Amino acid sequence: MAADAIGLLREHSLATLAQQELERRIISGEIAAGSKLNEVDVATALGVSRGPVREAFRALSQAGLVRVEKNRGVFVRQVSLEEANEFYEVRAALEGLIGRLAARRVAPDEVEQLRAIVRRMHQVQKGRRAEDYFVLNVDFHDLLARAARNNALLAHYRGVVNQLDLYRRATISRSVDNIPLSTQEHEAIVEAVAARDEARAEQLLTEHVLVSRARLHAALTPGGGR
Repeated sequence: MAADAIGLLREHSLATLAQQELERRIISGEIAAGSKLNEVDVATALGVSRGPVREAFRALSQAGLVRVEKNRGVFVRQVSLEEANEFYEVRAALEGLIGRLAARRVAPDEVEQLRAIVRRMHQVQKGRRAEDYFVLNVDFHDLLARAARNNALLAHYRGVVNQLDLYRRATISRSVDNIPLSTQEHEAIVEAVAARDEARAEQLLTEHVLVSRARLHAALTPGGGR
């Protein structure tokens, strides 16, 4: 019985590790949206048996990162424009609350970390490196979400952002011209949080998300404005 328990624990741990690694690869864009995930190939690549991979696929499906199609297999989810619009609306509400709580609870070292990220954003924008900027943007908002000191809010935020990023990453190269404006907005957000101005931090973050959505739509429209 002890051996069985250890075996179950090992399988569970391997499934969790497989899930985390696949999630990292999907969110980073290493595995592109729409890609088919082969159970045997994934198991071989991760050095685990097929059981943990199946469990990882189930967890990723529940998280909205993959879709399971009967008789066809498992595919990395592709987020439509309509779905992205809904995610943006939810994210705007969550980010507003994050801004208010972060302004109330942020630690001084976290403010400095946010400012450091913005400084790197200024450096990246000079080279118009969209992929590098995307990573910094994710780090900025995740740090801000953690600074809000609300685990339930953080979990909901990450769930929405992970799915929205499937859409945003696929279109990031088209919005490179918006990087300078976005950097200015991040800078203003940091200063509002540092000043403990809850109302302004909430307003700036809500507007930032909705404006980002509008810019992305413009970039995706043939002949659209910047």
